[in-house]
Amino acid sequence: MTCCDPDVYDDRFDRRSAELQLREYQRNGPDDWTTRLIDELADGGVDGMTVLDIGAGVGAVHHALLEAGARSAVDVDASGPYLAVARGEAERRGLGDRVTYRKGDAVALAPDLDDADLVALDRVVCCYGDMPGLVGAAAGRTRRRLGMVLPRDDAWVRALVAVPNAWNRLRRDPFRIHAHRTADVTRVATASGLVERSSHRGLFWQSLVFERAGA
Repeated sequence: MTCCDPDVYDDRFDRRSAELQLREYQRNGPDDWTTRLIDELADGGVDGMTVLDIGAGVGAVHHALLEAGARSAVDVDASGPYLAVARGEAERRGLGDRVTYRKGDAVALAPDLDDADLVALDRVVCCYGDMPGLVGAAAGRTRRRLGMVLPRDDAWVRALVAVPNAWNRLRRDPFRIHAHRTADVTRVATASGLVERSSHRGLFWQSLVFERAGA
């Protein structure tokens, strides 16, 4: 079983959940944490920039950055149903010809992905066991700025996510939620030459934004 076995992610992030999230997004726009991530990535302007949106879900991050002036985006997702709704929404917004879609494990695909000015991991690190592989791949493809939203590094958060993980083990469901150590995430990102630009902590989620030194 790989980190991004297609059957696991297509089952977990299926058509029904993708369509429900899309309807919520169309009614209310991105939620607060996604909006924060978009604003941090776009700070200073994005005209002509390229975007790599890993685990893009319905596409909220790259849609917003494209509408703000970014030139093109690549949507990498292990869930086929989410790729499909993201594509449909991009076409509805008149952005379809500016987005490329890649299905699969971002770490496995990384050697074939082009570097991008802006790279996003919006609540993706928590769905991936190999944090160093995922964050390292994203950081290595970042020309300018890498932003992510992930669970806080607190004992009570790890205790909380242990409950659904235990239930999944009982059901022989291989999907796990991960609350990775923030210091470890930062260490991997900075090892690729990025420096921490900002961080924000909420009740459960936190955001981290890194920037290429000298960018």
